[in-house]
Amino acid sequence: MLARMSEAAPLDPEDRKIITLARSARARNGVPEGAAVRDETGRTYVAGTVALDSLKLSALQTAVAMAVASGARSLEAAAVVTGAEEVSGADRAAVGDLGGPGTPVLLAGPDGTLRATVRAGADA
Repeated sequence: MLARMSEAAPLDPEDRKIITLARSARARNGVPEGAAVRDETGRTYVAGTVALDSLKLSALQTAVAMAVASGARSLEAAAVVTGAEEVSGADRAAVGDLGGPGTPVLLAGPDGTLRATVRAGADA
């Protein structure tokens, strides 16, 4: 089940930034998804889908892994730019593992338009 937050509020400039970064990663790398996460200090980590024979990670999973590998202790927000209609449970769980179950995950279409904001969580 998708837990949607209100989409009526204007998008915060920092949230708009991570959507833009995610969109750029998707376009630059020619991958199905681009993602960006913002840690507790305001640093951002940007990634695309990883599709190797021996390793497959979604863009959000890759961005979370980059944040962890760089020493991030928590996440403030995450964004994914994709043609998919919803954020997968595995992606929400990965964001929730580092950010906690209340971390907002912004879902945007390939044009960067925000479609939904969902909450992360291990029970996703």
